Amino acid sequence: MGSDMDRESTNQAPNIFGNFGSFLRKCIFRVLSIGPVPRHIAFIMDGNRRYAKRWNLLEGAGHRVGFLALMSMLQYCYELGVKYVTIYAFSIDNFKRRPEEVQSVMDLLEEKIEGLIKEESIVNRYGVRVYFIGNLRLLNKSVRSAAERAMAATANNTKGVLLICIAYTSRDEIVHAVQASCEEKWDELKQLDESGAGYGLIGIGSNEIDQEEDLISLIDVEKHMYMSVTPDPDILIRSSGETRLSNFLLWQTPYCYLYSPAALWPDIGFWHLVWGIVNFQRNFKYLEKGKKDAEILQVREGSSSS
Repeated sequence: MGSDMDRESTNQAPNIFGNFGSFLRKCIFRVLSIGPVPRHIAFIMDGNRRYAKRWNLLEGAGHRVGFLALMSMLQYCYELGVKYVTIYAFSIDNFKRRPEEVQSVMDLLEEKIEGLIKEESIVNRYGVRVYFIGNLRLLNKSVRSAAERAMAATANNTKGVLLICIAYTSRDEIVHAVQASCEEKWDELKQLDESGAGYGLIGIGSNEIDQEEDLISLIDVEKHMYMSVTPDPDILIRSSGETRLSNFLLWQTPYCYLYSPAALWPDIGFWHLVWGIVNFQRNFKYLEKGKKDAEILQVREGSSSS
């Protein structure tokens, strides 16, 4: 009987610690909620390969441990009330790595994307809609299909948003947006010209067009950005102590708080997130002033050009 009681108490211990941890998080989040809570946090998940080397793990094992860290971080964000979370999962530049490593990461991505569709997954538990951001044509067919299924399966979720940047770089995003804006404007001018309302603009040389009239505006470009489905990030967290943006969200982060904890991504945890939010709150007035000054300048430029 004594051994049965020992086993029962042993089985209850993880639940007790789990419940206490959940209670502690809620208390800390309540305190943080007194200040401004970020709407959007972006993550550069750096250090998976270095973690694997440090612990002599098999190739790819670091990414699997990093995925567990990601699930915990998503849980913390959605519990706090952060609506938008963006992660840098795979850069276009990463395709230059060894084919075996690229294939290993692609296999892991497909496996985990399929997991997002399951009913008990974190995105369904918290009502999160998933977007895959980037040049998805660069992905192989199976990964692209899995991404499309995940986006369709979560399309009716409205409580949170998870943006997974895959086959993405900022330069590619900006080039895509400019090209799409030019094509859209060209189509508009052609339609106007064919209807007789375009006053022959297409046939006018570039030197004869009013130099103060912008045919393509900032708004035109921004609406064609991959990231147009979400507000700009309030905090960008890059693990492993690196302070480079590495071609990630360059357009969207001029007034974003950058936080670079020394921990490798698989080691990142709850207190790193808390400290990042505390520092964001300390700098909130300064960041907001920068945003407002930029908005005022943009309005003045728009009114002067019109």
